Amino acid sequence: MVVAPRSSNVALARASLLKLAWLLGFVFTLTTSLLVYVAKDLDSTEEAESAFHTKNAVQSIEKNLRTTIKEYAFWGSAYSHLHKTVDHEWAFVRQNLGPTLYSDFGFEGLFVVNAKNQTVYSVVKGTLVSVEATAWLGQPIHMLLDQARAGADSETPATVFFKIDGVPSLVAAAAITPGTDPTVEAEDGPSSVLLFVETFDSARLEAMGGGYGVKGLHISTSDEVHEVSILPLGKDGSGGSLHWTPEKPGQQLLALMLPLIAIAGLLVGLMTWVILRRTTIAAQALDSSYESLKSSQAALSTSEARFRDVVEASSDWIWEIDSTWRFTYISERFEMVTGLSREDWIGASIDELLQTELGTISQLLSAPNRRHNTSIQCNYADIRDHARITQLAARGAVEQGFRGTATDITDEVEAHRRIEYLSRHDALTGLPNRSRMQEFLDGKLKTAPTLDQPLVMLILDLDRFKPVNDLLGYAIGDQVLNEVSRRLGECVRSGDLVARIGGDEFVLILNDVGSPEEVEAACGRLIDSIEQPMILEDHEVFVSASIGIAMAPNDATEAAELLRYADIALYEAKAGGRNTWRFYAFDMNAKIMERRQLENDLRHGIKQGELRLHFQPRFRIADGQMVGAEALVRWQHPERGLISPDSFIPIAEETGLILPLGNWVLTTACERAVSWPESLFVSVNLSSTEFQRGNLIDRVRKVIIETGLEAHRLELEITESVMLEDASGALEVMRELKRLGVRISMDDFGTGYSSLSYLRSFPFDGIKIDRSFVSCLGESDDDKSIINAIVSLGRALSLTVTAEGIETSEHLEVLKSINCDEGQGYFLSRPLDADAFDLLVRANKAAVNV
Repeated sequence: MVVAPRSSNVALARASLLKLAWLLGFVFTLTTSLLVYVAKDLDSTEEAESAFHTKNAVQSIEKNLRTTIKEYAFWGSAYSHLHKTVDHEWAFVRQNLGPTLYSDFGFEGLFVVNAKNQTVYSVVKGTLVSVEATAWLGQPIHMLLDQARAGADSETPATVFFKIDGVPSLVAAAAITPGTDPTVEAEDGPSSVLLFVETFDSARLEAMGGGYGVKGLHISTSDEVHEVSILPLGKDGSGGSLHWTPEKPGQQLLALMLPLIAIAGLLVGLMTWVILRRTTIAAQALDSSYESLKSSQAALSTSEARFRDVVEASSDWIWEIDSTWRFTYISERFEMVTGLSREDWIGASIDELLQTELGTISQLLSAPNRRHNTSIQCNYADIRDHARITQLAARGAVEQGFRGTATDITDEVEAHRRIEYLSRHDALTGLPNRSRMQEFLDGKLKTAPTLDQPLVMLILDLDRFKPVNDLLGYAIGDQVLNEVSRRLGECVRSGDLVARIGGDEFVLILNDVGSPEEVEAACGRLIDSIEQPMILEDHEVFVSASIGIAMAPNDATEAAELLRYADIALYEAKAGGRNTWRFYAFDMNAKIMERRQLENDLRHGIKQGELRLHFQPRFRIADGQMVGAEALVRWQHPERGLISPDSFIPIAEETGLILPLGNWVLTTACERAVSWPESLFVSVNLSSTEFQRGNLIDRVRKVIIETGLEAHRLELEITESVMLEDASGALEVMRELKRLGVRISMDDFGTGYSSLSYLRSFPFDGIKIDRSFVSCLGESDDDKSIINAIVSLGRALSLTVTAEGIETSEHLEVLKSINCDEGQGYFLSRPLDADAFDLLVRANKAAVNV
C-alpha cells in the first residue's frame, strides 16, 4: 500500500475546507440578501396599504360630504327660504339647516353666500352667527363659488381642501337650486351657494385612523421627513398633509434574523480556522470536519426554527396546497386566528374551509391568469361558528400547487358597512334618512301601485315640539324624537317604511292600505300613540302631530310630486288646527300657489310703499272726549284694491315679513301722532312674533328718539299668546318697555284662560274688552254682568278699561252705566285714513276750545 505524503493530505484537506468555506459564504450572502429583499418588500407593502387606506378614508369623507350638501342644496324649500329670501326661522329655528348639522354630522361651519358673493346666513359650531365666510375661512373663495355655480345644472357640488387656523378642512360648495320641485320657479341670475365645512382636527384624525387601521394619523409638520407615509390634501397640498407611522414588519424581521446569521457566520469561520490548524493530523481533521458539519446543521436548524417563530408572530397565517387543492401546510398562527385545529385541516380541501360569492377557490385559482399573485376575499366560519372574512393572497408554486397568506379583514369590512349604513340612516334615531327614503319610494313606485292597492305616503310633523327644545333643552328634545321614532315603528307593518327627513318631520310609506277609511284609521293610531305622555328625566312631556296624506297613483306617480302633495296636505292640516290629518286635494295646490303669490306681492308691496295706515278714534265714555286712536294697517294692492289685515297679517307672521311690516307701522304711527294734540296717544298692535324676535326694545327706543314722540303717548297692544309662549321672557321685555315710559295694554281680554293671573304679574296699564262680549250687550244680563266684573277688576288693579266693538247707542249707554273708561267702535267712528283723521282731530279740538 502506498501512503500519500503528509503534505498532499494537508493540501487536499485545506483545498476541501476552502471550497466549503466559499460555499458557506455564498449561502450566507444569498440568505442575507433574500432576507433584506423580503424585509423591504414587507415594509413597502405595509406602507402602500396604509397609504391606500388613508386615501380611501379621505375620499369616503369627501364623497359623504358631497352627498350631504347635494341633498340640502338642490331642494326647492332651501331655494325659497335661503336664496329668494333668507328665512332664519325656517333654516335655523326649524332646524332645516341649523344646529343639527353640527351635532349630527360634525360640520364646523355652514354658510349661504348670495348672488353678490355676500354671506347672508352662517352657523358656526351649531350657533347662528354673523360672519363672512371668507373671513372665517381665512382665504378667498371666488373660484370655489364659480365651480359650485357651474355645477348647478348637473347638480354637481364642488369640494376643496383649505387650511383654517392651521387645521386641514374640507369645504363643500353647491349652488342652491329648486332641484326637481316644479312648484318653485327659478330666478334669472347667479344662484346663492351653500357651503359646508368639515375640519380634520386631532380627534377626527385619530378616529379615522383607528377605523382604517392606520397608526398615528396626524397633521404633517415641516420638520418631518416622509417617504410614502404622507398624503397631501387638495391641489399641491393647499389643505396641508396627513402623515402616519406605518408598521415596519421587515425591519422587525431583520432585527431578529441578522444577528442570528452573523453568529452562524462567525461560528463557521471559527470552525474553519480550527480545522486548518489541525490539518497535520488527517484523523483529527476528519473528526473536526465531521463535528463541524454537525454544528453547521444544528445552527441551520436553529435558524430555521427562529424563522418559523417570526412567521408565526405575523398577523397572517400561511398556507400551502397541492395540485389537488388540499392543504399540505398551515402555519400555527391559523389556530390563533380561526380557533380551528391545524391537524384537522391538513389534507382537507381549501374549498371546504373558504367560500366566495364568485365560485369555489379552486375554480378561481384555476383561471389561466391566476398563476401569479392573486387576491381573493373569502368567507369562513370560526370555531364559534361566527362568520368571518379573510383576504387570501395566493401565488403559484413550482409543484403546480399554490401557497400564500390569509389576512382576517372582518373588522375592516364591518367598518365600511357601518359607514355605508350611516350614509343612509339618521344618526340620532337610526331611521332611514331622506336618501334611503327616496330609494325605497322609487322602488315602490316602479311596481306600479293601483287604485285598489295604492301606495300611501304620510308626512308627519310634530306639534308643540319647539317649546320642548326651548324649555327643556336639546337633550330632552333628542329623547322625544327617539321615543316618537319608536312609537311610529310600532304602528306600521314590516313592509312599511318610517324615515326621518328633518328636525321633527317624519315620512311613512304604507303598503296594502286599500281605502281612505283604512288610512284614516292608521292616522288616528299614529296621533293617539304620539299623544301619550312621555316621562323623560323626571319631566312629563306632551307632543302631538299633524299629518299630510298623498296616495299613488290617485294623486301622483312620481316621487317628487308625491312628496310635494303630501307636504301641501300637511300644511292644510296645520292650518286646520293641528293634531289632525288631511288628504291631498287638487284645490289645495291652487290655494298654496295663491298664498305664495300673495306672499310675493306683500314682499314687493312693503318695499314699494303700498301699505296704508288708518286710525280708529278712541273716546272717553263719560264725556265723549277723544283720547287717542288705534293705528290699523291696510294694504293698497295695485290689482286687488284695499286688503284688510286679516288677509295678509297671518302670511307676514309665517314668512317673517311681520318684522319689516311692524316696523313700518310703528314708525309711521309715531310720525303721524307727533302732529296731534299732546292729549292724544296712538295705540299700535304687536304680534307675538315681533314681541319674541324683533329686537323690540331697541326698535321702540329708536322710533321714539327719531320721531320725537313722547313715550307716554305711545301705547302697545299685545295679546295673551305672548305670555303663553314665553312668560318669563315676555315679563322681562315688558319691564324694559315700561322703563322707556310707553303704555302697555292687553288686547282681546277675556278670551284666554289665564288672563287674571297675568294681570297680577305683568305691568299692564290697561285692558281692552273683546268685541265678542260687547256685541251681545242687551241680549242677556249675563254679558252685562261679565263686562261689569271686568270693569270692576280693572278699577281694582288701577287699569284703564277700553271696550271694543261699540256698534249701537244701546251698547254705549250700558257701558256708560257701568262706568267703563274708554270705548271704540263703528257707532263712535269708523277707521279713518290719515287725512280724514287729521280733519276729525281739528274738529274735535275746535269743539273743545268753544
